[in-house]
Amino acid sequence: MPKELIRLSNCAMAFDGEDVLKNINLYFNDKEFLTLLGPSGCGKTTTLRIIGGFLKPISGDVYFDGVRINDVPPHKRAVNTIFQKYALFPHLNVFENIAFGLKLQRQNGKKLSKTEISSRVFEMLDIVSLKGFEKRDVTSLSGGQQQRVAIARALVNRPKVLLLDEPLGALDMRLRKDMQIELKRIQQTTGITFIYVTHDQEEALAMSDTIVVMESGEIQQIGTPEEIYNEPKNAFVADFIGESNILDGVMHSDGLVEIFGRKFKCLDGGFKPMELVDVVIRPEDIDIVDVSQGMLKGTVTGITFRGVLYDIIVDFHGFKWLIQTTDLCPVGSKIGIKIDPDGIHIMHKSQFSGMFGDYSSFSDEYDEISDVAYEFEPEEAEGNYEA
Repeated sequence: MPKELIRLSNCAMAFDGEDVLKNINLYFNDKEFLTLLGPSGCGKTTTLRIIGGFLKPISGDVYFDGVRINDVPPHKRAVNTIFQKYALFPHLNVFENIAFGLKLQRQNGKKLSKTEISSRVFEMLDIVSLKGFEKRDVTSLSGGQQQRVAIARALVNRPKVLLLDEPLGALDMRLRKDMQIELKRIQQTTGITFIYVTHDQEEALAMSDTIVVMESGEIQQIGTPEEIYNEPKNAFVADFIGESNILDGVMHSDGLVEIFGRKFKCLDGGFKPMELVDVVIRPEDIDIVDVSQGMLKGTVTGITFRGVLYDIIVDFHGFKWLIQTTDLCPVGSKIGIKIDPDGIHIMHKSQFSGMFGDYSSFSDEYDEISDVAYEFEPEEAEGNYEA
């Protein structure tokens, strides 16, 4: 069973009278890669800074290994932090940058020996794949290499927790993806708890053991990447994690939901009979079929080539859906769609209902052609479709 390492208990924070965190309750396990995910202003960086000791909550408690640490200063916590700006020393080489913190350390009142410092620096160079770079000038390194030096400098002191505040934000897309793999490998190699802050959903899904989705100073959902993506708790989570078509529905009974006046089989249950619900359908879970075989029929109003697939916008009764497909469907064409029961996810209504999931304004390109009219099929109004 995972060991709990850090706990935030009813932690609140406010700036200039505005609530930034609202009684957060959250724990972090030892040797875990946990990501705080959300848009700007959601409270994720404030949470990180409270853990690091840079901010003190106005109420609530912070526990580390069962000990309350609200009043423990940052330099006395078993925590190191990496920010988006690496703050490497340009006048020091790679070895000297990594060794900087070790030269300030004391063990039993004595400085570390040069042998100990050298051993630990070379251990870190090996872990971050920079062996042979120890004499290099840090200003001559690429962005990804500088990132690795910053990671090595943070880990060489052997903290129990590493806090990372959007450290990949300054890198280009290809390098970001490479560093995602590297960060996960380093975390697994060292066994140190990583607490990572990002607004990038792909980063969170690729690296995390656990994702905490935040919005407006509150936790919206906690779960594994698979749970967050496949079983979002509300419309905000569904929209923020990947693309989602979010529709109004009526839950007739367990496994049966009504959308656009038609009944679809699903796998969800536990709702009240005839309860109004939000229905999430991911773009990749929609199959395009011939109009005559479609559960629903729509008009293609926009298309964008993405390399391995197309993003197409389809108008169903004035509500625009996003569908991701390898099939080329010209603008103006009529299509049918088929959705399997496991492609339909049902959520309770929330304060976020009605705010997300319609792709009417997906992009300027689609806005320009959004006047393509949906020609209503009279037969679609007759009866209910039961898959």
